[in-house]
Amino acid sequence: MQIPLRIVAHGLELGPTEQESIRAHAEKLETFFGRALTCRVTVSAPNRWPQAGPILYQVRIDLTVPGEELVIERQPNENLLDAIQDAFRVAGRRLQDYAGRLASTSPPEAQVRPGRARVSRLFPWEGYGFLQTPDGREIYFHRNSVLLGGFDRLEVGTEVRYAEEEGEKGPQASSVSVAGGHRAGRQLSAGEPES
Repeated sequence: MQIPLRIVAHGLELGPTEQESIRAHAEKLETFFGRALTCRVTVSAPNRWPQAGPILYQVRIDLTVPGEELVIERQPNENLLDAIQDAFRVAGRRLQDYAGRLASTSPPEAQVRPGRARVSRLFPWEGYGFLQTPDGREIYFHRNSVLLGGFDRLEVGTEVRYAEEEGEKGPQASSVSVAGGHRAGRQLSAGEPES
């Protein structure tokens, strides 16, 4: 998962089923907007005591995106998994709205441009690398830009799809995904025969 996820529980203990549900829903958020910086999910049961009636679960999602923080807080629900699903459904819509606003207010040169490239240099310990585009440009990418946690599966020569944006120090890839699992073979030196 690209988005760093933090799960917090107040007044209850989350079991493996609930935690896995939160992780799965958080991963789906990347399909709406792949550049969220952090995701914090807080689950609470404010009326945990029996005299207060049925236990109601409340889910709050805090998403940090470039230039803004999106907060999703839904009405309490008696079913914890339903409360989680409802909150993430709203989070997905909010991310879509945010991405639409961002695209409509960005100047054309700052908008994301999709393309294909190959990994030209990779620095696994430092968590970044560079892509070589067909027109010979080199584009920086970070571990967190690689979708579905695929950074560790990349190799020099791997063909990828990417979305480009202008970063502080030049062009960078905001999202990177392996293009159909294809890898390039070793490049031949000038005059070297093909095998």
